[in-house]
Amino acid sequence: MSGLVIRGGRVVDPESGIDALADIVVLDGKIAAVGTGLGEAERVIDATGLVVAPGFIDLHAHGQSIPADRMQAFDGVTTTLDLEAGVMPVASWYRRQAERGRILNYGASTNWAFARIGAMVGINEESSLEAFGRAMRDPRWMDNIASDGEQAGIIARIAQGLDEGGIGIGILNAYAPGAGVQELTAVCQLAAAQGVPTFTHIAYMSRIDPKSAVEAYIRLIGYAGATGAHMHICHFNSSSKTDVERCAELVMKAQAQGLPITVEAYPYGTGSTVLAAAFFSDPEFETRNGTGYDSVQRVADGRRFRDRQELLAAQAEEPSTLVLWHILDTENNEQHRRMLDLSVLYPGGAIASDAMPWSLPDASIYTGDAWPLPEDATSHPRSAGTFTRFLRHWVRERQAVSLLDGIAKCTLIPAEILAASTPAMRDKGRLRPGADADIVVFDFETLTDRAEFSAMNRPAEGVKHLLVNGQAVISDGVMEVAARPGQPVRRPVASGA
Repeated sequence: MSGLVIRGGRVVDPESGIDALADIVVLDGKIAAVGTGLGEAERVIDATGLVVAPGFIDLHAHGQSIPADRMQAFDGVTTTLDLEAGVMPVASWYRRQAERGRILNYGASTNWAFARIGAMVGINEESSLEAFGRAMRDPRWMDNIASDGEQAGIIARIAQGLDEGGIGIGILNAYAPGAGVQELTAVCQLAAAQGVPTFTHIAYMSRIDPKSAVEAYIRLIGYAGATGAHMHICHFNSSSKTDVERCAELVMKAQAQGLPITVEAYPYGTGSTVLAAAFFSDPEFETRNGTGYDSVQRVADGRRFRDRQELLAAQAEEPSTLVLWHILDTENNEQHRRMLDLSVLYPGGAIASDAMPWSLPDASIYTGDAWPLPEDATSHPRSAGTFTRFLRHWVRERQAVSLLDGIAKCTLIPAEILAASTPAMRDKGRLRPGADADIVVFDFETLTDRAEFSAMNRPAEGVKHLLVNGQAVISDGVMEVAARPGQPVRRPVASGA
């Protein structure tokens, strides 16, 4: 037999419910058979004592580069998608990824924030972290209600991105909290008409009314009910913060009534974003969030801000600088640990990393080819260890969910969130004949995240083999540095787009 056999592993497939010893045959980038006694092959992976699972699917990854792919590969990820923010223009982004070559499968939504930037302030740069920071110097797109003409321009830009194959609409509402309900209703109506999800960073994240997280979720639930749009909630943990119990109750009730709402979370109490985010400059930041300015920490040098004056000065000088936001103290606070549990273990919720780009001490984004990454490259530990951390802590150590259910949160659930709108996702996140051969083979007993806030660029451990479209990216725990098997995940492109 030609091709590859993965032999004798513990095959865990959430779609079929299989959790048993079996072999998997891979031919031409697809899974050809799953069973026992499947014969010989040109290549054999001995998976004795190892778990064989579908490759993990990350719905929320901003890195989108070779170094980011490599770090996520050791986290078991085979498909990495930027859906919360998305990109614009969509067609040129996909073209650049194909030209550069990618290790993991990749894709993106169409970016509502950059549609606003273009329509309201006339800046039509291609989306990037740096361009996002520059655009924040003109607050009109963040603070103002769009006029009728501006709203039409926003919708037209988003529609074009969908025609170019964008995977839904990324709505960074927290970065443009001034957007009106009429505009967001129109965005959701477009999503419903096109049959695509929206991926929302909710507008408000405070415990305190007005403009609380509860208010933001009530709006999101209303959009789902009034327009029929699939509303996906990004990073349920950091959006809900210390009010997650009340927020989870609202979302669960809405889902029970049949509204198309899905959620994701990452297993950390610390968030990350750009310094120019509007919520940092809120005069009531400390009162509304229950954290001081010292909870905001610059990634590049680890400096924590002393006060509002220092933070505002840094915003003006370096708006696109990456910062950490320490929200939940899960190391020392039992109540905060319980809050994180509520979001990470939310029934039917996906695990997603919100992985950030890797940056250097001068705050530039690292996109080079060095492996291992440069010693001074920094990001957030979630960019290196989200899925391994979840499986280690919640599945193996605490047994809060079974291995089968834990794998589902990393594979089948994110695939199903996209399956209705993006045909390519119907063959991912499962181990069955005909499915894409995106497969992770790991040692469950040693699988662990290694990245910490004091050492962010340590790859995870325990992934022994990783296949992307049937091609080895990791073999016997070693990165295949020349491998570029990643393929685009993209909705069908409209004729002429």
